[in-house]
Amino acid sequence: MSSVEARTVRLPGSGLSLAADLYGDESGPPVLLLHGGGQTRHAWGGAAAAFGAAGRFAISIDLRGHGHSDWSPDGVYGMNEFAADVNALASSLGRQTALVGASLGGLASLVAVGEADSPIASSLVLVDVAPRIEVEGRVKIQEFMRAGLRGFDSLDEAADSIATFVPHRPRPTDLSGLRKNLRHRGDGRWYWHWDPRWLGNNEGVDGQNGLVHHDRMCAAARRVDIPTLLVRGRMSDIVSDESVRELRELIPHAEVVDVAGAGHMVAGDRNDLFNAAVIDFVGRHATAGG
Repeated sequence: MSSVEARTVRLPGSGLSLAADLYGDESGPPVLLLHGGGQTRHAWGGAAAAFGAAGRFAISIDLRGHGHSDWSPDGVYGMNEFAADVNALASSLGRQTALVGASLGGLASLVAVGEADSPIASSLVLVDVAPRIEVEGRVKIQEFMRAGLRGFDSLDEAADSIATFVPHRPRPTDLSGLRKNLRHRGDGRWYWHWDPRWLGNNEGVDGQNGLVHHDRMCAAARRVDIPTLLVRGRMSDIVSDESVRELRELIPHAEVVDVAGAGHMVAGDRNDLFNAAVIDFVGRHATAGG
């Protein structure tokens, strides 16, 4: 369908330029899709096209330092910077948008919404992330990302690394999608398509200082008064039952959906169930202006 074919553009972040794929009619209600740390805008597994087909204007962003977006000139990749990008993107649309953020993208969206002086979004979807991050899952992500800093001899080696990280997901035989997330450098090796500086000197999930930021995340969550949905992978080692209980206390009106057969990367694990849940939620809470 031509209406859901991607158009790649550059959009303004906070002091730098971000790459984005656009889907659907640009006059439709917008939805911003923000991926997790170490991923790119291609991580949504067809969700952006599905939003476009459902009548929304979907915008899938490469976070700063990821994919084809600009790298931070000073090498700083803190929550302030990522949240400022969310604010800049939302402001540039001229109307309120739905925010759908996975992991790092979800944390940045939560902070942007909760710390804003005025509403910036019509609804908020947190994809397998909450203020409380479980240590076991955090450490697993750190180890996977740090191992990737050495690069890979081939796409097959990168695919093997992913298969070890997410053993419940079938290893792909077609590696063309994986190619979008790697760069082939002059030394003949393949490297993940993100600035390695964003991971440096950080101890938390997705490169963030998890324990240090917990209070900030809770404070932001308490101020969220727009419709909110948490989509949790039932096999997640990042968001636990305790994480969900805390989120419900912080945002009493939040809805929660558990996706069977999915881990932390919910959209990639069960794209069909993810799309159905999120498109329904965003549609129910669309505003006349967005």
